[in-house]
Amino acid sequence: MGKVTRCRFREYYVTTVTDPMALPTFEALCVTGEERDCAAASGGMHAPEELTRWIAGHCAQTGHQSYEQTTRTVVRAEPGAWQ
Repeated sequence: MGKVTRCRFREYYVTTVTDPMALPTFEALCVTGEERDCAAASGGMHAPEELTRWIAGHCAQTGHQSYEQTTRTVVRAEPGAWQ
């Protein structure tokens, strides 16, 4: 028989804090379509107003009205005390 080793890991709290030095990124993907999505993508933008303008322009050119919006932010993990 082999040697059995047991370990117990304690838990600790982690808090996430938005990194104030990093700008959020907003993106949209056109999901209009019956058989398949249009899939036109805005690319990353740093202001929601820019994204709205892109959506408005795409809608005006194509008539497409359904979009998937993604917002990404950079967060930092701040470990707390061990329990």
